[in-house]
Amino acid sequence: MTGEQATAAADRWRLIRRRAARAYLILLVLLVILVGVPTDRGSLLLIILAGLGVTCLGRGWRAFGRVLLDWLPFTFVLVVYDVSRGIARIIGLPLHERDIADADKAMFDGTVPTVWLQNRLLDPGSPHWYDALATLIYTTHFLATPIVAALLWLRNRAIWISFIVRVVALSVAGLITYVLFPAAPPWYAARDGVIPPAIRASARGWTWLHLNHAGNLLSEGQLAANAVAAMPSLHTAFATLIALFVVRHLSSRWRWIALGYPPLMGLALVYLGEHYVVDVLAGVAYAVATDLGVSAWERRHRAKRPISTDVATK
Repeated sequence: MTGEQATAAADRWRLIRRRAARAYLILLVLLVILVGVPTDRGSLLLIILAGLGVTCLGRGWRAFGRVLLDWLPFTFVLVVYDVSRGIARIIGLPLHERDIADADKAMFDGTVPTVWLQNRLLDPGSPHWYDALATLIYTTHFLATPIVAALLWLRNRAIWISFIVRVVALSVAGLITYVLFPAAPPWYAARDGVIPPAIRASARGWTWLHLNHAGNLLSEGQLAANAVAAMPSLHTAFATLIALFVVRHLSSRWRWIALGYPPLMGLALVYLGEHYVVDVLAGVAYAVATDLGVSAWERRHRAKRPISTDVATK
C-alpha cells in the first residue's frame, strides 16, 4: 500500500468512526429516553464496551482485544463487589438505625435534615422541578464513574489505571464497612418509626420529566440492592473522588467547578431520603482517605519504577 493509499484509508476509517460515534450517541439517548438509565454493571459494561469499540474501528483486532483485557478484569471486580454486598445480610450483625439518626439530630439541634427538607419542599401529590434536578443528580452516580473511566482510558492508560485503583479501593472499603456496620438510611428508619415520616423520593423526579419508565427501572434496581448499606455514602464518595481527580489532572480553570459535584450530590441524597448528613460526611472522608492512601502507594511505586501520569492523547 502506497503512502497515498494509506492516507486515504486512514481518512476513510476516521470518517467511519465519526459516523459510528454519532449513531452510538443517538442510540444511547434513545435508550435512556425509552428504557431508562441503566444502573446494573452488566448493562453499563456493554454500553462502555460498545462506545470504546467504536474508537477501535479500522485499527485491527488487537485494539479490540486491548479493550477487553483492560475492562473485563475491572468489571469482574465490581460485579464481585455487587454480589458480596449481600454478605451483610448473611452475617446478620446488629443494624445501626437509631444511633445514626441521633448523630444527625446532634449536629442539627434535634432535627433530622431529611425530614426538615421533605416537610418544606416535597409535595406528595406533584413533583416539582427541583425533584427532577435531585433525581438527575442522584442518577449521575451510576454513570459518572464509568464515563470518567472511559474518557481516561482513551486519553492515557496510566492515569486510567490510577483512577481504577482508587475506584476498586474505595469500593472494597465501602463493602467492608457495610458488612461490619450495616446502617439504615432515613427512609428505612422512618418506615420503622425511628424518625418522623420521610419517603424514598429518588425516583420521583422522573415523573416531572414524564419519564416514568426510567423511574420504574431505577426502583427495580434499588429493590435488588442492599437496603442497609448507608454508611458511608458511596454516592458522595465517588462524586468526591471524581472531583479530586478532575482538579488534579486537568489544567483548565473550569476544573474547579467539579468541586461543586460532591455537595450537590450530598444535598440531593439527604433530601431524597437516601442518606443522613453523617453518611455523606463519611463518604467524603472515605474518598479523601482512599485518594491519599493510593497516592502514597503510587509515590513509593514511582520511586522504584517511574511512570508518566501526564494527560496525553494515545
